[in-house]
Amino acid sequence: MRTIIVQPSGTRIHVDPGDTLLAGLQKAGYAYTVGCRRGGCGICKIDVLEGDFSYCRPVADTVITTEERSDGTCLSCRAVPEDDLTIQLRDASLRLVNPLLGQINATARQRAEAGRTAPEEQ
Repeated sequence: MRTIIVQPSGTRIHVDPGDTLLAGLQKAGYAYTVGCRRGGCGICKIDVLEGDFSYCRPVADTVITTEERSDGTCLSCRAVPEDDLTIQLRDASLRLVNPLLGQINATARQRAEAGRTAPEEQ
């Protein structure tokens, strides 16, 4: 389980292992401006402020330049969090479009966070 913090709102979202950022946000009931969802258009570019990610599939240099790769820019449709991330959307706002999914995600995140801080049984 990974936690994604979306700035500037501070919204916290649980993302399942192996899910892309876009898939995790959508599963949690959130939406923002995206395009092809296949890594070809670059509309879903976001800034990763903290944390590491990798790509589940190759991404063309024509979509993400070498300079963008080094400054934390990523394609949310292809980026898979390797640990907790803090991100910021570009020219878009995060919208909760399915409150039920949002509540389910919040509950799952709270349970996972409680498990992280609970003392280990001996």
